[in-house]
Amino acid sequence: MERLTRLRRTLEELFPERHLYVRSGGAMKAFVLTTRKQMLLAAGVAGGALWMGVCTAAMLVNLMSASASDREIASLKAQSERYVADRQARLDSAMARLNAASGANGDMAATIEKRHAALALLLTDLKGAPGAAQALTPAINRALANTDANPARRVEMVRVGQEQLLDAADSFSKGRADRLRLAFRMAGLSPSSYVDRGGALGGPLIESRDPRALAAVLDVDEDFATRIQRVARDLSETHALSEAVQDLPFARPTSAASQTSGFGVRFDPFTRRPAYHSGLDFSGAYATPIYATGPGVVSYTGGRSGYGNVVEIDHGRGLKTRYAHLSTIAVRPGQRVAVGQRIAGMGSTGRSTGTHLHYEVWVNGRAQNPGRFLKAGQYVLQGA
Repeated sequence: MERLTRLRRTLEELFPERHLYVRSGGAMKAFVLTTRKQMLLAAGVAGGALWMGVCTAAMLVNLMSASASDREIASLKAQSERYVADRQARLDSAMARLNAASGANGDMAATIEKRHAALALLLTDLKGAPGAAQALTPAINRALANTDANPARRVEMVRVGQEQLLDAADSFSKGRADRLRLAFRMAGLSPSSYVDRGGALGGPLIESRDPRALAAVLDVDEDFATRIQRVARDLSETHALSEAVQDLPFARPTSAASQTSGFGVRFDPFTRRPAYHSGLDFSGAYATPIYATGPGVVSYTGGRSGYGNVVEIDHGRGLKTRYAHLSTIAVRPGQRVAVGQRIAGMGSTGRSTGTHLHYEVWVNGRAQNPGRFLKAGQYVLQGA
């Protein structure tokens, strides 16, 4: 009860009785607003305000829901458009690649045909070169073993085969040229003096000093033309040096004899003092065959002081060989002889202590160590 009394007093304080006077037309009217009426009026106002608040909130919720839905729809639409655009782009890219592949295959086939023509020119120069067949056969066999059913793949394998064949030709020609150059240096000769730089060595493949010019002539890319030209130059020098080797005295003068005295200073068998020995001595049985160590023309036969019976052969390019202390002579001056041809028999004529061959090599009027020529000849034969 006490609580109700306090609540009643509080409400009366909030809503005290009020008198409202309204004057209209000279008459005064009085209205009494009791606490109860005020409470009812306040309750109505509060109810109206609550209703308006609820309605406003509902409208806001509806607006927010509609906005989220619109955003979701817009997002789905954008995703759909992106998906369609992506698929179209992929389709366009695939078609472009397909067209490019078709064109690339055609270009690749044309390139391979042009490279094939250039390789044919190079392999023509390689034909017959000692060791070329053994060096190139593996690469050729790998190229022929291509049985891929995919045309594009087969075209690519042909291109790879050409690269491998060119690499094999490059390795062979460079190795052969390096070996011959070393043989010349072993003999104390300059390889460059035996290569005719003024001639058209190697044909059209090396006549053009500029690789770009050769690429234009062969209608191939510059890199391939440069490699072709490098192989052709090595091969050209190999041909020149190989031909020069055939004219050099690189063979042994006798096959059934052992070397007994070397080139240079030695003790003279007669004076027992150091003396210069200008050649090599080979011992053997009487009349052991003596052979020309290289092709040439017999320039002298007969006796020479200290040498006894001799044969001298001019090999050209300032090279000459002398065979001394001979028992018999089988050639005459002016006669052309071939490498390995019998020219005399071993003996002990002249200043000699027993049957042997004294062999000399002269270059431009100066005696050289024949042992260097023999070693160079063996080296060339090992690489043949």
